[in-house]
Amino acid sequence: MVMKARRRATAGKQRREMHSLRRVLRSPEIKQARKRRKRRRKRTLQEINRLLCLMCGCQEGAGDDIDALLETIEQSNGLTLQSEGCGASDNRPVLYVEHRNLNPETELKRYFGARAVLGDQRPRQRQRQFHRSTWMTIPKNTWPRFSRPGISMTLLESRDGLQYFTFEHSRDYQQIQFKFLDSVESMDPNNIVALLQMNPYHIDSLLQLSDVCRIQEDQEMARDLIERALYSFECAFHPVCSLTSGTSRLDYLRPENRAFYLAGYKHMMFLERRGCPRTALEYCRLILSLDPDSDPLCMLLLIDFLSLRSREYNFLLRLYQDWEVHRNLSQLPNFAFSVALSHFHLSQEDQTESKERERLKHKADLLLQDALIMFPGVLMPLLDLCTVQPDAAVSSHDFFGPRSQQTPALAELVSLYVGRTHTLWREGGVLLWLEECVREVLRRVDAKDPLVEDCQNKRKQRYQSAPLNIHRHVILSEIKEATSTLPLEVTTQSVMGFDPLPPLDSVSIGGVPVNVFQGLPSNSVPLCLTSWENQKKSAKTSQGLLEINVLWSEKCKSNPEQQQRTLGRCWRKRVQQYLYPQLNKSHIDIT
Repeated sequence: MVMKARRRATAGKQRREMHSLRRVLRSPEIKQARKRRKRRRKRTLQEINRLLCLMCGCQEGAGDDIDALLETIEQSNGLTLQSEGCGASDNRPVLYVEHRNLNPETELKRYFGARAVLGDQRPRQRQRQFHRSTWMTIPKNTWPRFSRPGISMTLLESRDGLQYFTFEHSRDYQQIQFKFLDSVESMDPNNIVALLQMNPYHIDSLLQLSDVCRIQEDQEMARDLIERALYSFECAFHPVCSLTSGTSRLDYLRPENRAFYLAGYKHMMFLERRGCPRTALEYCRLILSLDPDSDPLCMLLLIDFLSLRSREYNFLLRLYQDWEVHRNLSQLPNFAFSVALSHFHLSQEDQTESKERERLKHKADLLLQDALIMFPGVLMPLLDLCTVQPDAAVSSHDFFGPRSQQTPALAELVSLYVGRTHTLWREGGVLLWLEECVREVLRRVDAKDPLVEDCQNKRKQRYQSAPLNIHRHVILSEIKEATSTLPLEVTTQSVMGFDPLPPLDSVSIGGVPVNVFQGLPSNSVPLCLTSWENQKKSAKTSQGLLEINVLWSEKCKSNPEQQQRTLGRCWRKRVQQYLYPQLNKSHIDIT
């Protein structure tokens, strides 16, 4: 009887709870909450529909069939939705980037094992205060709590299977940028530190302070600041931006995008020095894929070295074969020698068959001989850095002596390659192979091979002057053999670490070209003159900038000393008055 009474009491309690729950679900508040959730779902689907239509270039009304839109995007981007095990790797673009290879821990685990890299730390135990997962960097618990610094990414257009993006700065970020320029002009790193304490994820401050720490030999802090800048950028990525597919583009002419290039480059160099050349190669491919036509940081002068360091010989040969027709990579000393060295290393691998080994060795001999005939100025500096004394037949021959004289532009390329890759030629087997090819080259020179004269004429005609991106790459490389060959017009101007040698034809989002400052030193052009939200005022702003340019030119003609004394500060304040009037409390005049 007692058990039956308990069961009846429990059943009655459950009925009462169900009845009260039904009353709650029928309440007006619950019904309104349901309607709000439905509206949010509908808006989310509409936004996804709009983005998909924007990517594939169709009308918004035609986006009801999501599967059809995804198929259209797949065809336009050249991407596939297959997994890695489906055999799609052969069809990938040559600059395709794999997410897992962007993490240096992947490479370190391959060298030392997961236990040596991670220790007793569990994978899910890391970075709990950072809720967003990222591919390029892993946020650290020692970093300040992340708050959006005012950087966003916008999709400009989708054309020919490519998506063109750009970063944008908010008004608050523009104001911080002006404070940063004042801190740089003060020449006191403590001002940048103070600015970072208030704005811990300001990109240019992180880049500049990283250079200061690196000069002071604090490599750990310098690398940490660069990783923090990359994390801030990745949190601002557009939802449809995929840097690994090779179809996303960032225009270097827009100053807002340059910091991402520089942060990626510096992070790549830290990885290479850390002993992660495979991860550094992946970042090199990523940076090159952002603008492969212009190549603003001249990554083609570096990608061969990283390929050899990481023993990715097949990738280097594929890049050379695919791009030689339209880019003439054989006219660059680094590709002429590195492709030959790749063939030689492939011929020395144990798994290579005997016939294939002979073919690769013969191909390597011919390529190295052609490279020495085309660029004879490489041999002597290379042997000098390898601490090898050439024999009398080589040192006394005028082909590698007076006849190897080269133009300043070619000397810059040769010095860059020799200073960067001489360690790869120090191996015993490589030096013996080099000696054999040098003797064969001297024999061909004495036999009056027509290729020798043809290459001599090409050297005189094709290497008259180096473009700006090569000078920028040499400055970033910090290779003393190469920086000593920079022309006078580069070494006499101030170079800022957060924007070295900015392009002369820089453009802004508002449509106002920065080349109205042509004729002024590059460091006097403010880097934040490029983002303002009200594009309707662009015509008026452009006219105002031209008026300032004319006025300042007249002032400088009458008083040249004033130009050197007050150019940077007064010019920036005057431009700030025109571009961002809301940031100015008083009128600033040029006196």
